[in-house]
Amino acid sequence: MAWTPRGSIRGPFPHHTVKEDLRATSISCSDRVRKLEYPAIVGRRLCRPRKPLGALLSKLSCCEINSLFYRPHKNETWIRWAQSVPADFRFSVKMPKSITHVARLACSSDVLSAFLHQIAFLGEKLGPILVQLPPSLEFEDSVTTNFLTLLRKSYSGEVVLEPRHLSWFNDRANDLLTAYHIARVAADPACVPAAMDPGGSSSLAYFRLHGSPRRYYSPYSAEFLDQLFLTLQNLAATARVWCVFDNTASGSAIQNALALKARLHQ
Repeated sequence: MAWTPRGSIRGPFPHHTVKEDLRATSISCSDRVRKLEYPAIVGRRLCRPRKPLGALLSKLSCCEINSLFYRPHKNETWIRWAQSVPADFRFSVKMPKSITHVARLACSSDVLSAFLHQIAFLGEKLGPILVQLPPSLEFEDSVTTNFLTLLRKSYSGEVVLEPRHLSWFNDRANDLLTAYHIARVAADPACVPAAMDPGGSSSLAYFRLHGSPRRYYSPYSAEFLDQLFLTLQNLAATARVWCVFDNTASGSAIQNALALKARLHQ
């Protein structure tokens, strides 16, 4: 089901770019009952939890970590994060720019292994790996195949890819992602209309709402959240669903995440 983009958010924690996430988990049963769980807004302070953060985590259930995109973390940091959240809490982790933006997917196995070694310390708290590509990176069949082959030799968990060049939105690219069990991110704003919808593997849907018309600032309207709720609800019947609000610069992410959560419990 298509959705119409319109908002954004970029966290209240100025020293750590972390996204507010909405995770919807579908539980199959005879009457199609669905258990829809919600986001977690977490920043660097997760290392030293305080009362306000603890209260927030009691309402939310996942978080997208972006700081690894810029720099590695100590092993004890990952362990501390994993131990600081409830048992059912999950983290998605953005792949380092050394792989996506510098090597442009043509990275060595050593670089990829170093990344996977770090995030392994999250243990069962690890959710999807996010591979966000630079806007200038065009789809090249051989480069993409080599990268995904290398990745899947060492990692069998959930992976989502966010391409930002129009050349990625064709049948060949989508079929390749599906073959390697990689989900394509549904993004807003979208570089092409097809980017607004999930693609690749149908077992996972991952939404990243960066905000529009002003990226990272614009709040999402009630009408947008109503449509988004229906879309996520439909997808949750057959897939695991994550929704990450990235309009954090204005603080709108928290409001939008909680407003969307409220719709799930109506």
